[in-house]
Amino acid sequence: MNDKEFALPGYLKIGRESLKKRVKIAYELMEDCKICPRNCGVNRLRGEKGYCRAGLEPEVSSFYCHMGEEPPLSGWAGSGTIFLTHCSLRCVFCQNYPISQLGYGKKITIERLAEIMLILQKRGCHNINFVTPTHFTPQILAAIDRAIDGGLKIPIVYNCGGYEKVETLKLLEGIVDIYLPDIKYGGEEEAKRYSNAQDYFEVAKKAVKEMYRQVGELKLSPDGIACKGLIIRHLVLPNDISKSEKVLKFIKEEISSETYVSIMNQYFPAYKALHLNELNRKVKKEEYRKVLNLARRLGLEKGWKQTVKEV
Repeated sequence: MNDKEFALPGYLKIGRESLKKRVKIAYELMEDCKICPRNCGVNRLRGEKGYCRAGLEPEVSSFYCHMGEEPPLSGWAGSGTIFLTHCSLRCVFCQNYPISQLGYGKKITIERLAEIMLILQKRGCHNINFVTPTHFTPQILAAIDRAIDGGLKIPIVYNCGGYEKVETLKLLEGIVDIYLPDIKYGGEEEAKRYSNAQDYFEVAKKAVKEMYRQVGELKLSPDGIACKGLIIRHLVLPNDISKSEKVLKFIKEEISSETYVSIMNQYFPAYKALHLNELNRKVKKEEYRKVLNLARRLGLEKGWKQTVKEV
């Protein structure tokens, strides 16, 4: 990429009228809520709550400069993470369960959300990283529109669980610069049992394809900071519950062998996983090595070499 290509994030290129139109369409989706694949149909504009338990106002648990994200995101100054409350998945092993499942957080205004983005930018963060953003997509779009008036000019990261609707993602085209989805499972039974989303893999495959269509492979600035593209996360679970081979083969065959894949080994039993025999331990070294070796054989070495600690 040349200097001009990474000088401006997408939302400063698409035009304000286009952005405002996206905000309007997104809010209309909340009237009979169909923002995520659950398609609850509740009227969130009136404060009704569906599966995710989110209402009209955005809810934030915390925000800070995060140094523990993938190296191209955290860099030397940190990724400006904003942890949003609630989730459309019910992962029994969620390590952020007080936020995602128990609803720890605070309702804020769109103006305050925009202000938080500007605070993180002022602190020197390389990007604005919305964690679990799906159910608050309309509010995020509205806050970006407000933050532009305050001088926002760093990339937007959409850090999600992979359970996304293509129709909603299309509203983010040209606005989100970096997609950071999980692909949690390659099997229906596991997705149903551990996240109450039997269709997870099929939904995630379509969503990730759409993300890739929008932003392509990861592009870095000359100093190694992500400015646009796709990073896929895959958390290795005990007893191959994640069905890693199916996930990695999908990435190789249907996305690109050049995809930046972050293969994670930080699983530890949390939340309800503490009481499940198949999940109540950390991942063994040999389980993790097996997934790394598979990625190597498939040629998916871009990314994981930079993000994992050899074991």
